[in-house]
Amino acid sequence: MPKISARCRTRLLRHSRLWAALLAGWLAVGSLSMSAEYHPVLREPRGESLSVRVIIGWREVPAVATREALLEEVASIGERTRVPLQLVGEVSPTLSVLRVGIPLSRDNLEAALEDLRADPAIAFAEPDRRRYPHALPNDPLFTNQWYLQATQPSALAATTAWDTSAGSNGIVIAVLDTGVRFDHPDLGRAADGGRLLPGYDFVSGDSNGSFTTANDGNGRDADPTDPGDWVTSSEASSSLFSGACDGASDSSWHGTRVSGLIGARSNNALGVTGITWTPWILPVRVLGKCGGYDSDILTGMRWAAGLEVSGVELNPYPARVLNLSLGSSERCSNSYQGVIDELTARGAVVVASAGNESGPVSAPANCNGVVAVVALRHVGTKVGFSNLGSRATLGAPGGNCVNEGANQPCLFSIDTTTNSGRTGPLNNTYTDQFNYNVGTSFSAPLVAGIAGLMLSVNASLSSAEVTARLRAGVRPWPAAPTDRVLPVCRVPSGVNDLQPSECVCTSAACGAGMANAPGAVSEALRPIATVVVPSSVTAGQNLVLQGGGAAACGRSVSSYAWSVVSTGTGGGLVSGSNSAAATVVAPSSGTLQLRLTVTDSSGAIDRADVNISATSASSAARASVTASACPTAIVIGGTPPAPTPAPTTPVTPPTSSGGGGGGSLDPLALLLLGGFWWWRRRLQFAAER
Repeated sequence: MPKISARCRTRLLRHSRLWAALLAGWLAVGSLSMSAEYHPVLREPRGESLSVRVIIGWREVPAVATREALLEEVASIGERTRVPLQLVGEVSPTLSVLRVGIPLSRDNLEAALEDLRADPAIAFAEPDRRRYPHALPNDPLFTNQWYLQATQPSALAATTAWDTSAGSNGIVIAVLDTGVRFDHPDLGRAADGGRLLPGYDFVSGDSNGSFTTANDGNGRDADPTDPGDWVTSSEASSSLFSGACDGASDSSWHGTRVSGLIGARSNNALGVTGITWTPWILPVRVLGKCGGYDSDILTGMRWAAGLEVSGVELNPYPARVLNLSLGSSERCSNSYQGVIDELTARGAVVVASAGNESGPVSAPANCNGVVAVVALRHVGTKVGFSNLGSRATLGAPGGNCVNEGANQPCLFSIDTTTNSGRTGPLNNTYTDQFNYNVGTSFSAPLVAGIAGLMLSVNASLSSAEVTARLRAGVRPWPAAPTDRVLPVCRVPSGVNDLQPSECVCTSAACGAGMANAPGAVSEALRPIATVVVPSSVTAGQNLVLQGGGAAACGRSVSSYAWSVVSTGTGGGLVSGSNSAAATVVAPSSGTLQLRLTVTDSSGAIDRADVNISATSASSAARASVTASACPTAIVIGGTPPAPTPAPTTPVTPPTSSGGGGGGSLDPLALLLLGGFWWWRRRLQFAAER
């Protein structure tokens, strides 16, 4: 038997204790009926990933006029901190990427970061880590798109939403991923009548001067074509990747898969249907071999949303929705939170996959303002591989195989566009039951597509409003099954608190509920209530609250109504109960709470509350809405390609091949089977290491 390292032995011992605990739990509760499921999703590498690149946040924008001056500033910091530094690039005026010239080890890297953080010019310093596609499934073709229909509990019922809107060609959805195959006939370039905008490649060169990660022979350029992200054994073990790869692997065509779920060309008698039919897809390449650097991802995010990026022409097609089917098991970093704050302030909606490690929601899905998507089985329970926790926003289908072992058909694959090449591209094709497609990476784009449908009918919604209405439009979590006993999902206590088996979702553990396309579109069609409150308040004196409203595309505001929710001493509504403006008396003590109800021409409503004390007034509602509710058609190359027409009659779902709900095994047999499979994988892994 190959020699096993001390590190691997430690891991095996730790996990053997986990299996012992699971077995003890079974003995304590007696015989339970649990569903066995084979989870083929690849997780992030098990090894320790280190990088000589770091991202620093400046406390103030450096007062430098040229790159040469910035180089001098970086050199000065290197002298002060005694850390050899080299400028690699800039993400934004307040974020720079540096290379540290030290022998690479965790202790050395931590020491260098501490020295940098102590410098008065630096707000924070953090490793320029790699992020990974959240699923690298097997490959091609399964044409039954159950997840878009309403035949399974967790399905999105997109066919019903399409009766209202299949999307607008004034909306852009960015896919930050491995790039895309422009030549796939179900995607295609926008200039040729397809769905894909030109996009950009932000995968930069590696610190050793090579373009191994990029795998296209160059660094950043205007071609986000995916050349493939296969990894050889020698590359995986090279010093460049330093534990960032989990062994050799075939090309994933991950970005092409994600793009197909959002917007495969629809109603064209070919291949599959995307959840949106008309919005444009903006491919932004940020991942290559063994994932990609944070700095490339962050730069791509800013560019995709229409922000200026040094050395790159401004994006002519700013995205309203960004999909990030990537991440790793860490907290939300300062750099990600800062960029996400920039994007959401511009009205961009950031959607990210929760991750496939069975633990807490990973980064950047766990950042504030991000729509974090948990993967669900067809019956609405959490898929074993999916992350979950308090940072989850909602759940969406992530694919599940139902079968109890490898080499069996995966009955609930998430079918989409892909390529058959194991290294470079070969035939453009689709996923199927044997070359299946599962993972939170494919839950996220389904929700990103729903967000695109929402903005298509009401483009004036802010990022926070889209998130809130996504949550409001969900279907509730299904009750626990009666034919078998399943654990209730819990909120993970930390990164080592894993739940690798199917569990029953709750709002605390998995988010608001199951994503529902018609529910979300209906919520988006509601008007937006606005309120302007006075800057000063005097107890016992009159003040005017100026209400307003903005209706969705094709609708208008028809009425306003003010009502008293609670009264303070001496306060109350004086006049204007049925008009936009209301006059009230400020209370002498306590809080007066008023509610404005705005109704549109279709009878849909929105509400906004105002709290008034003796000295102040406040409301969580927006003061005004300036953006148009109807998206403006985006012109490609002088004339917009003719969009695929939305159906004029209700869409008939394709016939479902069904598929069972999965067999059940005695828990002891399940533990033994799972333990045998796990030990075999562990020993194989140890031998490969």
